[in-house]
Amino acid sequence: MAVKLWMIIAGYLAVINLAAFAVMGVDKSRAKRGVWRIPEKTLFLTALFGGSAGAWAGMYCFRHKTKHLRFVIGIPIILFAQLVLAGCVIYRYLI
Repeated sequence: MAVKLWMIIAGYLAVINLAAFAVMGVDKSRAKRGVWRIPEKTLFLTALFGGSAGAWAGMYCFRHKTKHLRFVIGIPIILFAQLVLAGCVIYRYLI
């Protein structure tokens, strides 16, 4: 049985969101210990590549980057844009 495209997309989104969540947790742990940190660019890239929901959840679960305006505003904007894009694709190709 052939793997359907939506299954591949769902699997990718699950993995990237778990990764974004984990990266937020790892960076918070490193911040507490005062060791080498994960660059903010990497945190944003995981969100841009589809992990915005995981990054947002990680921000508030780990209380990490919640005082940085670029994250408090940027991550939800990325999530909103991705949801709009997904809605457009679903509307265009599936309805």
